Amino acid sequence: MNFDIKKIVRPNIEILKAYSSAKDEYTGEANVLLDANENSLGSPLTKWYNRYPDPYQKKVKEKLAFIKQIKAEQIFLGNGSDECIDILFRTFCEPGKDNIIICPPTYPMYEVGANINSIEIKSAPLLPNFQLNVAHIEQLVNEQTKIIWICSPNNPTGNSLDRIDIETILNHFNGLVVVDEAYINFSKQKSFAQSLIDYPNLVVLQTLSKAWGLAGLRLGMCFASDAIVKYMNKVKAPYNISMVTQELALTALEEVGQVNDMIAHLVDMRIALAAVIETMPFVEKVYPSDTNFILVKIPKATELYRYLLTQGIVVRDRSSLENCSDSLRITIGTEQENTALVDAMAKWIEFTFAND
Repeated sequence: MNFDIKKIVRPNIEILKAYSSAKDEYTGEANVLLDANENSLGSPLTKWYNRYPDPYQKKVKEKLAFIKQIKAEQIFLGNGSDECIDILFRTFCEPGKDNIIICPPTYPMYEVGANINSIEIKSAPLLPNFQLNVAHIEQLVNEQTKIIWICSPNNPTGNSLDRIDIETILNHFNGLVVVDEAYINFSKQKSFAQSLIDYPNLVVLQTLSKAWGLAGLRLGMCFASDAIVKYMNKVKAPYNISMVTQELALTALEEVGQVNDMIAHLVDMRIALAAVIETMPFVEKVYPSDTNFILVKIPKATELYRYLLTQGIVVRDRSSLENCSDSLRITIGTEQENTALVDAMAKWIEFTFAND
């Protein structure tokens, strides 16, 4: 590998002069703030929300740096991981010129983001065992390939991708390799966040939406080299993370023990739900999962999906995706929700296949 960040970043971003607020121009605490045209009399909510938030979320990053055991300078925070994905496209991919590689079935926002930014998409479908087809990926790479997107544990299949395969790509590709670890907390696999020092082209995505239970807060995390983060900071909106989100995130990050307890409980329920569904008649397969969901293969899956909707139960029909025919993705719910799901599935199976 001969990775050079200056050959990857878009030329206009390299020379871009980012928006600068007064907060970028002084250090320490100021008592009289007359720079940002804020309402100096306060707000209907609280005295402090009349002020703009820290544009670089320093306190949140310091706390995350301690938890993740990386440098705060290696952290970029987005309004959900989707903002991180979009900014990676806008920072490193030239519209109408560059291309990216995805490995379907995978998280659809990589494709959506590429289409929004007019980036060519090359596809290297996962193998039948839902592992990377490294040879195919290598065949697709050319001089205009800027990013390879890898989701591990993968959505919607639930499995972790082979670490050696990912390292092989990191070692042989001169562009960015983005490893999306949205579900890493539910897995026994080691995060790639601790490998940033070994791979200058590595970008790791994580989120507070899944294991931390903060989907409504919208806080995504991007871990990368200082240089990559600096470029992303040039492109982001000046105040992309609200003060409320930063305050609540700091409070939540104090509760690591509670989160670990929730993760353990969800994993136990995942194992139990998978075991029950596997014994149901006509269920062909429940795929192994390192996430908080399971992928279930069953004949007439789309019909089952529609029936569950009539019972007020919403799952995801993934039957149209590559290698996922007749498959439903089912999130692990509460014990009561899981029981309701199983009961509804059992009734549908009995009625649908009664004469088969």
